[in-house]
Amino acid sequence: MTQANLRLIVGLGNPGAEYSETRHNAGFWFCERLARELAAPLNHENRFHGIAGNSRSAGMWILLPQTFMNRSGLAVRALAQFYKIAPQEILVVHDELDIPPGQMRLKFGGSSGGHNGLKDITAHLGTQDYWRLRIGIGHPGDRSEVVNFVLKPPRREEREAIDAALDRALLAWPHLQGADFSAAMQKLNNRN
Repeated sequence: MTQANLRLIVGLGNPGAEYSETRHNAGFWFCERLARELAAPLNHENRFHGIAGNSRSAGMWILLPQTFMNRSGLAVRALAQFYKIAPQEILVVHDELDIPPGQMRLKFGGSSGGHNGLKDITAHLGTQDYWRLRIGIGHPGDRSEVVNFVLKPPRREEREAIDAALDRALLAWPHLQGADFSAAMQKLNNRN
């Protein structure tokens, strides 16, 4: 496991008002909160195919790709190449079907687990070796319902649980920023 400092935080989601409150946009929700916390204004950056903000104090970029989920890698590669950011310096924040709402997991590398945003990022970076913060959204229980499920807003109690998880992720941010990933995992991977 790498101990490189994070220089790029990517929130995954779909652009547009019709998607803003859907489960698939949990990564956007976290990055918008983080940008506010770090006073890093987010602006459209055509060269990076997304909305981006720079926190000079944290020494990192925040990116919300605007290419739709299945093409997220285009934006990630554009910004990472331009600023010479290595894959192990990237944290991708995304929704995760296999984790219940209110829980999350931090991990380094591994497969995409069927997540199309991760598949595209891996293809564009040429490696799976980057950090992921998996925000639990739960599973509809039937594989045939997954697409419909992720493109709908969570129920009120699910959204409250997801918001509480995002609050805990912000509390763990100093550990992530300081590359103390063991401490961050303890805070993030436990419910309390």
